[in-house]
Amino acid sequence: MPHPRNQTTADALAEAREQYAAKRPRSRAAFEAASTSMPGGNTRTTLHHGPFPPSIVKGEGATLTDADGHAYVNLLGEYTAGVFGHTHPVIRRAIDRALDNGVNLGAQTAHEGTLAALVCERFPAVEKVRFTNSGTEANLMAIATARHVTKRTHVMVMKGGYHGGLLYFAGGPAPINAPYPFVFGTYNDAATTRDVIRAHAAELACVLVEPMMGSSGCIPGDRAFLAMLREETTAAGAHLIFDEVMTSRFGRGGAQKLFELTPDLCSFGKWIGGGMSFGAFGGRADLMDLYDPTKPGHLPHAGTFNNNVLTMCAGIAAMSEVFTADVAEALHARGDRLRADLNAVCARHNVAVQVTGIGSLLHLHPVEGPIRAPADLARGDEAMRELLYFDLLERGFYMGRRGFIALTLALTVGDLARFVAAFDDVLGTRRALLARRHGS
Repeated sequence: MPHPRNQTTADALAEAREQYAAKRPRSRAAFEAASTSMPGGNTRTTLHHGPFPPSIVKGEGATLTDADGHAYVNLLGEYTAGVFGHTHPVIRRAIDRALDNGVNLGAQTAHEGTLAALVCERFPAVEKVRFTNSGTEANLMAIATARHVTKRTHVMVMKGGYHGGLLYFAGGPAPINAPYPFVFGTYNDAATTRDVIRAHAAELACVLVEPMMGSSGCIPGDRAFLAMLREETTAAGAHLIFDEVMTSRFGRGGAQKLFELTPDLCSFGKWIGGGMSFGAFGGRADLMDLYDPTKPGHLPHAGTFNNNVLTMCAGIAAMSEVFTADVAEALHARGDRLRADLNAVCARHNVAVQVTGIGSLLHLHPVEGPIRAPADLARGDEAMRELLYFDLLERGFYMGRRGFIALTLALTVGDLARFVAAFDDVLGTRRALLARRHGS
């Protein structure tokens, strides 16, 4: 690999973009063709980056192949939904069997009850559960439940948080957000957030929080902070909602079991549906029984694909055969080891880079100092974040452009060892640009 131009981060990023584009004419052509019918050639904003994203044509195991024939070790894991790798044989067989028996049945089947029982058994807070089509929808349903029960209007979220396409707070509330009246806490700042809860106690329906902020940078929650939320919501008569769309993969029972804290409601995402379109919300039986259609005055909850047979069958296989509690625990430990190895590389090079997260979810940050809330990431260099992405892609490793990594079961010990070596090489190559500014 030729020695990069390292005069400035801007120069290095320009060179990396040039090299990337020159090697991917077919991906460029696919992007340009898609742009004629989709704004920005894209229908999922998270996957877009300049000058154009790679056009992936195949996934097998832990390997992705793009339209230009480049192969990558996939470290992204479909942003946690694809924890099984690509086309896991057990899940594939479950889907094939479902197809053989017909899809779009428009009727109740035994599959949904089986999957629901697996979810309730796995997660301590879930006494009963209902299914949706996405984590976004699950969070909206949980919020709606809390607002109905409490007869209150306001929803607390954390500054810089993310809870789905209609609950987006990075850089401030998005104009397309669901039109709830929001109040904002500061992640891991117990005193400030407690004051906000108490100030709005009379109108606060719920606090929606990730036990580890995922899309916002894999920022772990302090247990003391999360415990404060549990105590204060109880005192205020509000509901605590854990968004476990990402963190439900943590060990034997998600973050709620890891932190030994019980929310009133929680939401889940697509890995539980075998990587298919899926979401769920569940929690206390008295809250969930509001949706029991056998009871007078029940709340409606519709959705054509809430119980679609492909997802139900894939989910049963995923939870009972593939990503069992023991397997989840092992993947969690593997992620902790990888994070330690990567941070050791950062320390050895003495660069302003660190890796945050819990278990199998990690995030690379070109940031010095503690990261306890999204605002702390403002100290980082966004150009350097993108440069690290292109450098690792050039070496055959695919992750989120923002630095996000979600490990899958398909990754081998050798894959991760090669990734640590590639990361070491990148930091060595870019060391002059990544030198720590505060101390040595």
